[in-house]
Amino acid sequence: MTAELVRGQNHPLSQVRLEIRVSAGTPIVAVATLSDDQGKVHAVERVAHPGAPTLPGLEVPRQAAADHRLAVDLDAMPDTVHRVHVLLALPGGVGGGPNRFGALAAPYVAVTGLDGTEVASYTITGLEAETAVVALELYRRQGAWKVRAVGQGYAGGLAELFTDQHLPQAHQLAGTINDAVARGLARSVAAPPPRTADGDRTRQSAAPTRPDQSGSPYGAQSPQTGAGSRTGYPGGPASADPSALTEPSAPTAAGPIDYNHPRRQNGAPPPPPPTAPPAAPGQPAQPVAGDATGWSMDERLYNQVWGMFEDLARTTAAYRSAVDFAESRMDKELEQVLSDPRGRIGGQADAAREAARARHTQLVDQAKEALDRDVAQLTAEAAVVEPALPPAYAGWDNPVWHGYRVPMEMPMALRLGDLHLPECAQLRIPMLVRLPLERGLWIDSGRVGALDGSFADSHDLRRLAMESAVAHAARLLAVHPAGEFTVHVIDPAGSGAQALVPLVQTGALAAPPAVGAAGVADALARLTQRVDLVQMAVRGGAADALPPGMDTSQHLLVVNDFPHGFDDRAVTQLRYLADEGPAVGVHLMMVADREDSAGYGPLLDPLWRSLLRLTPVADDHLADPWVGHAWTYEPPVVPSGSQVLQQVLTQVAAARRTWHR
Repeated sequence: MTAELVRGQNHPLSQVRLEIRVSAGTPIVAVATLSDDQGKVHAVERVAHPGAPTLPGLEVPRQAAADHRLAVDLDAMPDTVHRVHVLLALPGGVGGGPNRFGALAAPYVAVTGLDGTEVASYTITGLEAETAVVALELYRRQGAWKVRAVGQGYAGGLAELFTDQHLPQAHQLAGTINDAVARGLARSVAAPPPRTADGDRTRQSAAPTRPDQSGSPYGAQSPQTGAGSRTGYPGGPASADPSALTEPSAPTAAGPIDYNHPRRQNGAPPPPPPTAPPAAPGQPAQPVAGDATGWSMDERLYNQVWGMFEDLARTTAAYRSAVDFAESRMDKELEQVLSDPRGRIGGQADAAREAARARHTQLVDQAKEALDRDVAQLTAEAAVVEPALPPAYAGWDNPVWHGYRVPMEMPMALRLGDLHLPECAQLRIPMLVRLPLERGLWIDSGRVGALDGSFADSHDLRRLAMESAVAHAARLLAVHPAGEFTVHVIDPAGSGAQALVPLVQTGALAAPPAVGAAGVADALARLTQRVDLVQMAVRGGAADALPPGMDTSQHLLVVNDFPHGFDDRAVTQLRYLADEGPAVGVHLMMVADREDSAGYGPLLDPLWRSLLRLTPVADDHLADPWVGHAWTYEPPVVPSGSQVLQQVLTQVAAARRTWHR
């Protein structure tokens, strides 16, 4: 049951992975600060805002919006963090919006679980001339986390609020946030339109997996207790999405302003997920695509795929556990038979052995029957989900790519391949990771032990690794809006020229592949300088000081045949990009054999550990942190003879040229 808080009231939090949802009726800015036990924020690096939306355990939206979602992982908070404050602010007077919270309906804030179930809520009433407000405080007390409704407003905006939290450079950071909001205001999510006469209005939303640091394909979230409890992927980026709101109540001369938020009165819920036709008596319900929770079909499909992964992991774990139990029970029974010397031989001993083996077979058969039943249900679900996937989630053989158009916004996730387990190798689960990428990719071109033994030649593996990298880069280009993602390639010896043909001939690359030692040095110097400039601007609160015309899109650097063509300085720059680049939009994709760089010793170990390892052939190297499964990864493959890659990249390049005009 939801705890409806009033100002100053607190409530315990039983979950550590949460979403904080905000509804305000007009675009506002959501910010969060991390402070010590005295409530002091010691540096601008402890503030998550639209210009720097990600901190350990926390992510806020990147633009002003009428509705927000903030993702919080309390377990990932540094030990020095004792309080997390959720701040709301008006967009600095830009865009012609309201200049005080008193002119708006009372903002509504809710703390929810990953499945959308509200834990606590707070309607912020009593605001007048304030332009910034501390909405909620999540605080640590005696090892447990609680939420407190604050509602403290500041007429001086974020600058005054930050000063009150003892933040150095409070005014500079407030200016940086206003600048970031102003740049993204054209894409801010405004309040939904009023209801039509028949009350119909469609919710439209798209939230924008990082893989688990241990190598897990989906992340270390504990499995749920049943298929009906499927939830969305934990720890993903927050995003703003419109909510079904009515217009705020207008004041009348007969009474005071109604501070009750419209969403608490008659707000419409999201459209219900699709439902399957009634099943025949005694038969399971037919699966339907998009029957998970979510505010958009893309989010529902993402959560459904996550649920399929979770269900397959759970049912396989149950089968393996049952088999282990059957074997241990049989061993114990046989040991008991052999422990008595008088019963080791003869008909009685033989009968006891046969009975033990029969019970073992019976238990294993029962477990296999349950596994087959669950796998059949998941296979039927996959058969209806796969054709319904959008391009970002779909395989290259999916017909959805034939109707591809350059998107207007970034999707919430991206498909990197397929996953399966040996007990049901025919059932493939899409491997989806959240966007934007928070980890670089490593396509291992070394001697991978292919499960079918079909690829043993190192030349073939290197060729396949580069082709796989091109497919990944093409998908990243295809799912981002025009001008918001740029790909650079370093190919010192030109060994990847054949695989790079689709990117080069279509003009999808920002520049021709860099070759030779000079090309390597130039490409790394340009990207390193970009990271330096953006970091200095963010840390110094001078985002407006970036050079005019600087490309602010996300960047991907594809490095082939490392360490060929790299001197010590280039290796240092590469490590720097891997460590510092993702935070400022520069990502790394290595196509390399780790053994080739063995001469550097442990110097490069942090580099390899920071990247998500993928393989050009099927390999069971991805670990499941829940129950110890080793998932087999299948790379994405463009169908032989298909022109889908060239067609998609041609559209991407054309849209990029139009955007740059």
